[in-house]
Amino acid sequence: MKTFLIYFYSVFLFGQTGLEVAKMVDNRKKPKDQSNITKMILTNSKGKKRINIIKSKSMDSNKKQIMWFIEPKDDKGVSFLKIENQGKDDEMRMWLPAFKKVRRISSKRKGDSFMGSDLSYEDMSSRKIDEHKYSRLEDQVVNDKLCYQLEVIPNEKASSSYSKHLSWIDQSTLMIIKEESYDKRGELKKTKKFYNTELKGYSVMERVFVKDVQKKHSTEVTFEGLEVDSGIKESLFQEKNLKRLPRN
Repeated sequence: MKTFLIYFYSVFLFGQTGLEVAKMVDNRKKPKDQSNITKMILTNSKGKKRINIIKSKSMDSNKKQIMWFIEPKDDKGVSFLKIENQGKDDEMRMWLPAFKKVRRISSKRKGDSFMGSDLSYEDMSSRKIDEHKYSRLEDQVVNDKLCYQLEVIPNEKASSSYSKHLSWIDQSTLMIIKEESYDKRGELKKTKKFYNTELKGYSVMERVFVKDVQKKHSTEVTFEGLEVDSGIKESLFQEKNLKRLPRN
């Protein structure tokens, strides 16, 4: 009984561990599928902007995703397919109509930029629990929200381009609202801000702002026309559909 009381007191005093918080985030209520029009604004160090419009569909917590570029004109028709796998490398392919070929993106290139943005292929993939070490730091208030603060360190399985991340998780929704990502030298590489909304009983992301502090380049991603649980079929996520822009 005494041992139980000591354990209960320690849990009450210190709360969940970093790993437990990460599992809570991973297991939160999520839509079965999601579709939207993505507006991606790239801004370079001189303030020059480039705007991409993308049609996106995903399911299974974004582990399956397909995207078709609509604008600008020189990128129209480019498309991207991602299928995340448990226990083996993720599959990532890009259809390049100008070359009439599908380019496979290997796991060794996860750190590469996605279409010139400040998001890498790694940034666009789910963070697998068993490929990272999670440490809980002191809770902090961010934007009037009480947040768990986690230090996330990739292990060898992750093949990451980062040495660590600092993540702030809203305790009420279990949604990430802020993150700092550090390069292999331990220097700050990117800052990320996440803006979320409620839709049909789910907390979903509606905007992301990423800044590469080393290159002085930023990317703002806005998800417009959000729809959830619309009945997207798993058969959509195939290479042959990269060349077929859906009507809806």
